[in-house]
Amino acid sequence: MRLLIVEDNHELADWLARALEQARYTVDAALDGEEAEHLLAIANYAAVILDLSLPKIDGMTLLRRIRRAGNKTPVIILTANASLDGRVAGLDTGADDYLAKPFELAELEARLRALIRRGHDLANPAIAVGDLVLDSATRQFSLNGEPLQLTPREHSVLEYLILKAGTTVTKAALLESVFGFDAETDPSAIEIYVHRVRKKLEGGTVQIATLRGLGYMLRAL
Repeated sequence: MRLLIVEDNHELADWLARALEQARYTVDAALDGEEAEHLLAIANYAAVILDLSLPKIDGMTLLRRIRRAGNKTPVIILTANASLDGRVAGLDTGADDYLAKPFELAELEARLRALIRRGHDLANPAIAVGDLVLDSATRQFSLNGEPLQLTPREHSVLEYLILKAGTTVTKAALLESVFGFDAETDPSAIEIYVHRVRKKLEGGTVQIATLRGLGYMLRAL
């Protein structure tokens, strides 16, 4: 699950990125609105965490631009301006949620999970394919009723596939979701992670099928 943090405070951006990476997200960070606009034009994100007081292009202008361009990525605004007028303006411009600084990390993570569920049109927090279940409220997997032990990268692979279950996922899309721009990786690395996840799904009623020349599909047996 790949997120974009748009925050010009270096210390806050670094802290937030590290915290979310520990929560098994893949994170990119932009320090100004211009860089964020570029990243949003070339990459797909599950959600954006957006500060409003940004250099080059302010957060409200950035939000207005990406919505006019048809980008529907869920956006949660983080800002020190907690006034009613500020919240209303942000939501009317196209934000999906609003959180005032200072904030608790647990609340931000809960709001992100809710945004991502809505973005995937998931009313039920439990997503099941065969006997594989993802509890989207806790982001924990279970297989046949037992917790499934996954490394962070393996978790990212399987989470992306289950959210796209029944549809073809290209290797490029999976690679983009699992690795951020700062990660140096060979495209073939995704094959290694898919292989490892397949091994951990053995014995269950779900499989990752390889569609030659197209990509992968998670489906029930």
